[in-house]
Amino acid sequence: MLARDPGERRERPLSQPWYHARFPLRLLPAPDVSRYLGPLLTLPVFESLRAARQAGRDIWSGSLDLERSRTRVLLERDGLHWHGRTWPYPGTFKDRSVQFWDGEDWTPVARFSGSLIKLVPTEWGAPTFEIDGIKMLPTAKASPFEDARRKVALVAPAGKTILDTCGGLGYYAAACLDAGAARILSFEKHPDVLWLRSINPWSPDPDAASCAGRLELTHADIIDAIATLADASVDAILHDPPRFGIAGDLYSLAFYQQLARVLRPGGRLFHYTGSPNRLTSGRDVPREVAARLDQAGFDAAPELDGVLALRRRRR
Repeated sequence: MLARDPGERRERPLSQPWYHARFPLRLLPAPDVSRYLGPLLTLPVFESLRAARQAGRDIWSGSLDLERSRTRVLLERDGLHWHGRTWPYPGTFKDRSVQFWDGEDWTPVARFSGSLIKLVPTEWGAPTFEIDGIKMLPTAKASPFEDARRKVALVAPAGKTILDTCGGLGYYAAACLDAGAARILSFEKHPDVLWLRSINPWSPDPDAASCAGRLELTHADIIDAIATLADASVDAILHDPPRFGIAGDLYSLAFYQQLARVLRPGGRLFHYTGSPNRLTSGRDVPREVAARLDQAGFDAAPELDGVLALRRRRR
């Protein structure tokens, strides 16, 4: 068998037909979600490589996968030799970018299709992402990957079927997998976010052996997809929507009633809210969300930077 080119992108289907045939899901057009297998560079890595070359060293040690692992690279005359291939040295580098080899040149992991969506490095290794300059994951005090672990632990995912409403980079799903979840139903509507996932080594690959078929990632809007799930069909829910001003429907009473419908009685929901507008307008979004969830059939209260809710048992 021929060895795989480290820069080759591996094609795979994105979604699986898990939903009930009576409720056909309106799938969005399939994006390019082939997996990137080449090196990833950040400004510190770029500067470290340049310093090693200037010092005349033949070998560089560091990480080419955003601190997921450490590696040794041969510094050749024409480029860095890694995984059986020589990659050209990058010429220049911009801060706050992750760069990958697109087949012709080093370029930031970013796309513009109505909004600028980009992968952004952090001091923790695991990256965050931005949409039009708005950071989508908290990174000030901890790794966004570890932050996801803390929130996932609130719903105790071991052995459960989890609904991951807004998959993003997949950190909630990764934490659920590590914690022993039986099944994760994950939805993401934005094709460019799915593309970021295909490059980010911290994002779980549904086809990886470690997933054992437990992660089902579907390109669809949860507003539509929630109707395809049966009553009381999931054991816990992780709801991490964009902020209210961008995705107000995902904070509506009607949507919360759908979440209550699909969650088994006694099941837990963690809803990320952050604290938008608290300083400028005095609004307390977590408490507003908790009150609305209470109307929908939950017992809810602020927890961490969101709301933890318990589906009330039917009487």
